[in-house]
Amino acid sequence: MAGFWSAENATKAYLKTLKMGHKPNEPDEVEFISALAAGSNTQLMVVACGGAADATALALVVSAHRTGGRVVCILRGNEELDRSEELILGLGVCHVEFVIGDAQNLLLTHYREADFVLVDCNLENHEGILRAVQMATAAAEKKKRNGAVFIGYNAFRRASSRWNVVGSRTQLLPIGEGLLVTRISANNNNINNNNNAKSVVINGKRRSHNWIVKVDKCTGEEHVFRVRSPFPHGREIIEA
Repeated sequence: MAGFWSAENATKAYLKTLKMGHKPNEPDEVEFISALAAGSNTQLMVVACGGAADATALALVVSAHRTGGRVVCILRGNEELDRSEELILGLGVCHVEFVIGDAQNLLLTHYREADFVLVDCNLENHEGILRAVQMATAAAEKKKRNGAVFIGYNAFRRASSRWNVVGSRTQLLPIGEGLLVTRISANNNNINNNNNAKSVVINGKRRSHNWIVKVDKCTGEEHVFRVRSPFPHGREIIEA
């Protein structure tokens, strides 16, 4: 279950993931994903891969080393499994397991307590997977008081830029190939479900929470800052 935000975990996971890449001066989506998962202290991280597990899965493995959690990679077949094991297990990492099957069904049956879900938007049923996460989060409300974080990567390759799911807020972040970031609350009773709203209503009070992207004019680097209001425990909303 995700807990309080840990800036130390986020920073260390970010830097370790950055060292694993080949572009040290160009932070990409994998560093962002790793920092967000580690900083949120997530314990069960699930990634639904469109092909073989890649750097995005490794980003979660780095986070798991920081939080003491575990990573589950859901793959579509034996070919993807062989390639994934060759890449990830060949690096001598732990905290990761591989499963072949339908991500939507598995999240509803075996991984209902997942508090961080990463999905390749190239998967045809990626929106269905989000709905499954929302249903699982609602069903496991007592164990997942902080809800779940859902990220769709490779978002620019899809026509859709938003998830149409009641009770969640999503924004498209211009990082890498595009990240759709959603915070799903474990209790949606007090959330304003207007998809066009820029804030949420909690106990009659309107609060906002935003991601701000700044581009360095000299280097071209993207810097992402999170600006949030002091929400009650477990009531965070991620925005762009």
